[in-house]
Amino acid sequence: MKYTISSINTFLFFKLPSVWWCGIRVREISKESCSANVRLGWFNKNPFKSLFWAVQGMAAELTTGILIMQAINESKKNISMLVLNNKANFSKKAKGLIRFNCNQGKKINETINRALETKKSQTVWLKSHGKDESGDVVSSFEFEWTIMLKK
Repeated sequence: MKYTISSINTFLFFKLPSVWWCGIRVREISKESCSANVRLGWFNKNPFKSLFWAVQGMAAELTTGILIMQAINESKKNISMLVLNNKANFSKKAKGLIRFNCNQGKKINETINRALETKKSQTVWLKSHGKDESGDVVSSFEFEWTIMLKK
């Protein structure tokens, strides 16, 4: 798959429909970073009139996972990926449009290269921060991914 905004969002519709129906959309993608937006709405809100924490987690994980998928695709190797752990911090009510961003493409490439060189499973912690329209951080997520060369 070519990693364009359109192809990723189409992929979400067919392969991750819960992400699609919650309103999460990739807005920017490069080798270094990925951004996704989600707007508070009826379908993704909690009883406190803010964005449900799990929807924020999906958007954050997506920004890290898409970067890994893109790097794996470019390596042309058979590599698996899986989330092992995650941490989250919520600092402000998430209202309106929230943009999540991960800019750790270089770290991902280093991890994949290490996995290819050593032929052993590697882990990497990646961060994604969600900011509201005024630029305030509403939540921060960290995901520990495992990268493993398939036999």
